[in-house]
Amino acid sequence: MTAPTEADRAHMRAALALARRGLGETWPNPSVGCVLAAGGRVIARAVTAPGGRPHAEAQALEAAGPAARGATAYVTLEPCAHHGVTPPCADALIAAGVARVVVGARDPDPRVDGTGLARLRAAGVAVTEGVLAEEAEELLAGFATRIRLGRPLVTLKLATTLDGRIATASGESRWITGPEARRAAHALRGTHDAVLVGVGTVLADDPDLTCRLPGFRLRPPVRVVADSTLRMPVSARLVASAGDAPSWVLAAPEADPARAAALAAAGARVIAVPRGDGGLDIAAALAALGAAGLTRVLVEGGGALAASLLRAGLVDRLAWFHAPGVIGGDGLAGVAALGLAGLDRMPRFVRLAVSAHGPDLLSLLRHVPDPA
Repeated sequence: MTAPTEADRAHMRAALALARRGLGETWPNPSVGCVLAAGGRVIARAVTAPGGRPHAEAQALEAAGPAARGATAYVTLEPCAHHGVTPPCADALIAAGVARVVVGARDPDPRVDGTGLARLRAAGVAVTEGVLAEEAEELLAGFATRIRLGRPLVTLKLATTLDGRIATASGESRWITGPEARRAAHALRGTHDAVLVGVGTVLADDPDLTCRLPGFRLRPPVRVVADSTLRMPVSARLVASAGDAPSWVLAAPEADPARAAALAAAGARVIAVPRGDGGLDIAAALAALGAAGLTRVLVEGGGALAASLLRAGLVDRLAWFHAPGVIGGDGLAGVAALGLAGLDRMPRFVRLAVSAHGPDLLSLLRHVPDPA
């Protein structure tokens, strides 16, 4: 395997930047970036199209035309090797005469998982893999989680005071964070396939859960409500706007059929999920979302939903906005009681990044799995 050069890393960074642009747009497929370079210059670049097709490699090869012969392709994910709706990208690269392929991460899909790289090598194409692998795998985390665990990657978003409160005792919550943080929160929505809230949040705030940043993305995120007994009214914004952006409702199988029919008639999709302790079986709910094709879900509230996910070990990432203020113990907690028996059961995270948004701070964290 040819060792990567500084030029290889630079082109892979460009491919990763392209892939980031597609996050939230390409489910059930991953967002992949591809850069074609020859003679020291970039000749084509592409990202997976909204909806997952065409793939990045196919678009870049089409843009390059005959210039692809002898070029190097930088791809964030191993080119596919199976026949689906579109032909294998590995075959397309071989047919175009690409001389070398540089890959960030292997494809976790068992239909590929090294087969694409083997096919390229068998055809005489030089392959270098694992270039900026950590960054590539983080971009791929949603797709990989769905493939390996059958559910989407879960990011829990919290916007709290320094003492973890999301509202005063009277319920006042607008606005704890400033406008810059709220814009960052909308950008966060824009990089996820779906936004999930509990029905309590819907009843209290009547949100629309859209990405209100003009031009940020082409496909609106799916809005999902965990509502075991179908308390959400048909008049809710999420239902009224179901024709403009998908609205899904997770409900218990025994929920009122008439209410389910009314929501469906208004354009919402009702998905039956088994009951668990005190509500829906949250693991089964996420499995249902994974079966529906979602790879990245942003959970925005409320405290009971956040606690149920944390208790079950189902929070993969935390996006925590901290406002520089204190409400006190009589305020509403961002996370409901976890019932921990001891500190050894406390969910733990490692900080990935911290950024300032006006007076507020955003911490991005990754869950540290329990070694047991």
